[in-house]
Amino acid sequence: MAAIYRRAMDALYYACVLVGCIALVLISAVIPWAVFTRYVLNSAASWPEPLAVLLTIVLTFIGAAAAYRLNLHMNVGYFANQAPPRFRKLLDLLVQLLMAAIALFMIVWGESLVEVTWHNTIADFPFLSVGVTYLPIPVGGFCLLLFIIERIWLGAPPDPLPSHDAVASHGQATPFE
Repeated sequence: MAAIYRRAMDALYYACVLVGCIALVLISAVIPWAVFTRYVLNSAASWPEPLAVLLTIVLTFIGAAAAYRLNLHMNVGYFANQAPPRFRKLLDLLVQLLMAAIALFMIVWGESLVEVTWHNTIADFPFLSVGVTYLPIPVGGFCLLLFIIERIWLGAPPDPLPSHDAVASHGQATPFE
């Protein structure tokens, strides 16, 4: 059961990373197009800026869940690292439970926001519901909650890039250590 859950979380992680990467690539294409049409063609398109904002929402909430899974987020670990190992485990559990509360908040209130705004449309994209644009909030919260359950139940996931482990075992520091 644990192995199945871990594999499912690996697949979910890769899906989150893929969605985040696609959003980032599209943002990187849309913004220069907006600049080009505004300053070179002197005819600014109306859609690039709101599309970039929508893609940023996707990148933020879906990408944040993926980053949290591998502890790639910002944190202040100085005081936790100074604590005795037994107390450190308790602090880690407390952090996971607090993050679970945040994930539940994102799911409940994000779903409520989606529901309330579902029948509204965006002026620049009349075919797109405002509720759809808020979907990354509860979806990201759900992914985050699943990753937190994984961390509490199975511990931290293994590094998906085996080269990181190989470098660490040879005693060579990476640029981020």
